[in-house]
Amino acid sequence: MSDDLKRWQIERHAELSSPDSWLGLVGLFWLQPGRNPVGRAATATVVLPHGPELLGDLSWADGRVVWQPAGGPEVALATDRHGAPTIVDFENLSFFVVDRDGQLAVRLRDRNWAAKAPFAGLDYFPFDRSWQIVAAWQAIDPPLTMEVPNVSGELKTVSVAHRAVFELAGQMVSLLPMAVSDQEVFFVFRDRSSGRETYGAGRFLKTSGPLDGKLTLDFNRAYNPPCAFTPFATCPLPPPENWLPFAVPAGEKKWLKPA
Repeated sequence: MSDDLKRWQIERHAELSSPDSWLGLVGLFWLQPGRNPVGRAATATVVLPHGPELLGDLSWADGRVVWQPAGGPEVALATDRHGAPTIVDFENLSFFVVDRDGQLAVRLRDRNWAAKAPFAGLDYFPFDRSWQIVAAWQAIDPPLTMEVPNVSGELKTVSVAHRAVFELAGQMVSLLPMAVSDQEVFFVFRDRSSGRETYGAGRFLKTSGPLDGKLTLDFNRAYNPPCAFTPFATCPLPPPENWLPFAVPAGEKKWLKPA
């Protein structure tokens, strides 16, 4: 295993064991236009596990979200649409607003989650150089338009202008990217190990951008999506085109929640 891959695995562990881990999420609450109370009251839109009956109000109007703590001044909140969202803290809790194609939701996090059940780490398949696959970055003309579902059943429209094409065990296969930037290409895939040794809904894979019409798919870096760790994430599911007809015994294995 290369030092670079070891460093990547260490960074994954640090991310998932941190106070801001996906494992610390304790709620996902969809907002309605207008006033959305936040507090311990059962009638609140965002229900807190402890604290005052009314901690404050989130108001969503005219494309803006404003937080007004009870008895305090209004503060405009940024969603995660264009970067890091504004985080509101209360004791060990924090919450922020996420934008999913115009639908807004609040994610609630317990930053002390690890005191109850510390993250024990991930299991990986042994490193295998044969799963570092050079693929052709093939243009699709005209581009495909796909409706990609997430685990909540919602659909997101994705335009796909390229595919990664490679040969394995005598089969020509391809993967369609979910997102492409100047720095990286992002794939969501599943394979014959999904639901057995790996997470049932599939795994994520990021690669560097293409160079000279090729890119390297290093499946040793295939990793579990946030939905493998929490029910409060909205992960994209792999399109049928990305269901590989063979097992990929590389990368992260299924995470098993401690009993």
